[in-house]
This record gives sequence, C-alpha cells and structure tokens, in this order.
Amino acid sequence: MMAGCSKSKFDVNTNPDDVTDESVTPSVLLPGALQATSTNIASEWWFIGWWMGHGARSGSFQSFNEEETYAFTNDFHASIWNTLYGNANNYQIMINKSVETGAGTYEAIGRIMKSHNFQMLVDIYGNVPYTDAFKGTAVATPKYDKAVDIYNAIFVDLDKAIELLNDDAANDPAKNTDIATSDFAFQGDRTMWKKVANTLRLRMLMHLHNGIAATTVAPGVDVAAQVAKITSDGFLGAGESLEFNPGFTGTKPQPYFRFFNTNETGSGSQRDWARASEYAIGYYTYNGDWRINSIYGAPSSAAGITNTTSAGGAQQTNFFSRHVGIEFGTPSGATAPIGSSLSTVRGSGLSPNGANSNAWIITSTESLFLQAEAVERGVITSSVSAKELLRQAIEESFVWLNAVRLPIRNKARPTDPNFVVGDSITFTPQTTAAGYIAGNATYPDVDYDAAGGGLFTILSQKWFALNSIAPYEIWSDYRRTGIVLGEAVGYDAGPTLSVDPNNTKTSIPVRLFYPQNEYNYNASNVAAEGTIDVFTTKIFWDLN
Repeated sequence: MMAGCSKSKFDVNTNPDDVTDESVTPSVLLPGALQATSTNIASEWWFIGWWMGHGARSGSFQSFNEEETYAFTNDFHASIWNTLYGNANNYQIMINKSVETGAGTYEAIGRIMKSHNFQMLVDIYGNVPYTDAFKGTAVATPKYDKAVDIYNAIFVDLDKAIELLNDDAANDPAKNTDIATSDFAFQGDRTMWKKVANTLRLRMLMHLHNGIAATTVAPGVDVAAQVAKITSDGFLGAGESLEFNPGFTGTKPQPYFRFFNTNETGSGSQRDWARASEYAIGYYTYNGDWRINSIYGAPSSAAGITNTTSAGGAQQTNFFSRHVGIEFGTPSGATAPIGSSLSTVRGSGLSPNGANSNAWIITSTESLFLQAEAVERGVITSSVSAKELLRQAIEESFVWLNAVRLPIRNKARPTDPNFVVGDSITFTPQTTAAGYIAGNATYPDVDYDAAGGGLFTILSQKWFALNSIAPYEIWSDYRRTGIVLGEAVGYDAGPTLSVDPNNTKTSIPVRLFYPQNEYNYNASNVAAEGTIDVFTTKIFWDLN
C-alpha cells in the first residue's frame, strides 16, 4: 500500500518528506500496520455480532437491507476483503524490507501478522489469492489458492517466524532499529511474539475440529505435526493480550471508541443505530451475568442502580432492568423501546478509559478459551485441566472487561422461559469466577460439570466473553459446531435469523461473497471458483 508510483530519479523538484521506497523501513511500517489491524478488528464485524445474537439495529433507524434480509450483493461488506488485503500487503512489504537488511524481529512479526490476516480471509471466503497476491503488475490477475493449502502455507510462515525469533543474530537490536518503540504491543519481546504465533496456530487447529458431542476433523492438515511445533513458550495467558496503546487521545481515539462512540473531531455519537439485541440482554440477565454492564451501555433514560442490603449481607438489586434490547430486524418506525431507550454497544469494559483505551487484536480471554477447548478435545496435553482452563478463561473475561463485581445467584433461574428482564437478582458481591459459576450450578452453559456441559460449556461461555471483541470467532464456532445456545438451557427467546418473510433461509450465512471488483478485474480466476452460495458453499474446515 505504501509502495505507490515513484517519481523519476531525474526529477530534482522532489519533496524530501515524500514517502519513497528507501524511506519505507520496517520501523515505519509496523506501527501503522498494527493500528490498521486493530481498526479492522474493532469496526468491520458488527453485522456478524447481529447474526450471532449480540446486537441489533434500533427501530428508530432505517432498516439495513442486506444484513437483515440476507438479500446479498457481491459488494456486501467488501471493505473486509479490501482492508485485510491492504493490511497484509503492508506486512509483506515489511517482510521484504526486513529480509534485505536482516531485521529478523521485524520479519517474524510481519510473518505472524500477515498469517493472522490470511487466516481471517480463508475463514470468510475460502479459496483466495495467496501465492500471487502481492506480485503487483507482474501478476495482474492472481490465481486463487485452495483454502487448505493456504492454511498449510500459514503454518510454514509461523514456523519461519519462530525460527527467526529463536535466532539471536537475527534479533540483534542494531539490525532491528527502533523495535522497542515501533512494536507498540510487546516492544520487541521475542517470547511474547512466539506466544502470539502459538495462539494463532491453536486457533487454526481448533477451526479444523467440528461438532460437540462427536468430533470430525477436517482433512488436509497434519494436526499432530502442527501441535508438535507449538513451542514451550506456550500461549497468551492472563494479562497477555496482543493489544497496545501508542497514546490514544480524544483526537486520536482507540479504534473501537472511534467507531461506536465519538470520532476524532468529537462531533457526536458514532453508529447510534448499533444497539443491544433483546436476545443477548435477556440471556445475560437470565444467567445473572455482570458482564452485561461492561459490554453494553445502559439507556440514557435508565434509572440508577438501587440496592437494599439484608442482615446477612446479601443484596437485592434491579441493575439488570437498566438494560433494554431490541429484536433483530425490528421494522423502522416501530414503537418503543427504540433509540435512547435501548442499551448501546458502548460498554465501559470495551473502552474502559474512553478514547484513551487500549486497542486489541487477539485477547488473553480468547487464548484461554482456545486452550480449554484443545485440552477438552485431546488436541493438546496440559497439566491444567480443561475445567480449570475454562475457569481461568471466565475469570480473565471478567478482568479484561473490568467487570470487577461478580454476582452469585441466590435463587434459581426462572422456570418461565419468557424471562422478564426486569426481574431482580439477589447476589453477594464476588471477586472470582467461582461465584458466577456457583450461582449457575447445574446449567451447562456455565457449569462445566452439569449434564451436557464440558465442551458445550466452553463454547457457550466463549459466546458471552467475546461479545463485540471477536465476533468472527463466535461465527466460526457456530459454523463448525452447530452449537445451539440459549434453547439448550431453557432460554428459548432465540434470535431471529432473517426478517424477510419471503426468505426461506433458516440458518446464518456460512461465508461471504467474493467482492464485485474480483469479478470485474480478475474474472477468469474468480469464475473458476464456481457459483458461490453464502448458505451452502462452506469453508473447507466446516463439515458440520
């Protein structure tokens, strides 16, 4: 992206501040590339959150046709394709520049982050251009590589990144100029980047595993060989998210805050149509899940929290009644609750310091859930049980979201499936996930030991934890396992999957269309992929 057309070397009227091939160094590229990745994570995936039951559009705004009716065009969210490829191109330039100078730390980071982007591209589109993707005018119409081949190529790139990070000479600070300041996330810490590589490898390996009661593994990848390549450095653990803060301010806000709250000009609310879904508000409340206050912002018309304390120290509160959601696809102009009467997706846990909050790419919470699933499925061995890793993941979710007070339910979940959101919950303040789990004993969406728990519990809790943080991962879980969430535990107010009465589709799309520009400018190669149906043309690992 930075390597545009250059001026003639004979042009003496040049601006010394212009970006040139010589001035585009890894230290210049890395900060902007990381920022672009975090912006993609924060802003491109809200519609997936809608499909997965986390969010919806306020009825006070015009209907969103494609997101709600599934009457897609090829340009539906084509910005995902464009931003992932543009960002990956910058990482590729960084790799190329690093190879020229022997800057091994930069090269390793570039390979890891390019792999991150292509993992997402494959999981969204299947077969995509890879080997020919960044050859410029030499290959104007890049061929499409098979998705499974790209996965295997990504694993090779991760191998190379680990090899570089283990090479002391390649990580010589003299060869990796300004790495401590250009690497916003880890300041060139090799161990942390190896943990990122291990976590990304584990994410991809989990995507190959289908089902809950029984497991089917997608063919084409040697899972055991890939597990063997996970280094002893381990995975991202508690407090070890791939996140950063280069100095976000009100005029240079955190990407999530900028997209959903207030932009750099301070000119009012952003995306005020993005509201909490009725399904999610009801389900968090049904579980007595305090994270509701970290993920969603209460309506401006909500009353303050009122508590009464009993002699035994228990508290009776109606804090859940502050939150109000709306059914996905509610027609524009519908009656209340709409607009400011609804909860927003601007919870304090997502931007705890407002515009000054950290940006994230891969969180410690997701990593712990991946580890719990991998141990539960027997993919990796660990001295820590899947149950304990799940407990750690839940606790890390509360910590990451700054949900500092956890409620323990002192009454059973309501037997009436039409749960009234305004119902009060009796709770005693807790400081660990144990209280939340104990308060939901016998329910497998929280209690690992409950009948039907285990893997179902891990995937269910991941749905609660990664709301607005990594909706694309929740989508991947849904596609590869077919998990049924609330209905399985008595909360049957399931999200509406499509609001078009003439649309007979009853499932969430399993992929996106290739963008129209591919059909315009790379027609023969994209045509070779055949007719794409977003409901039936599955990603190679989706055997569910």
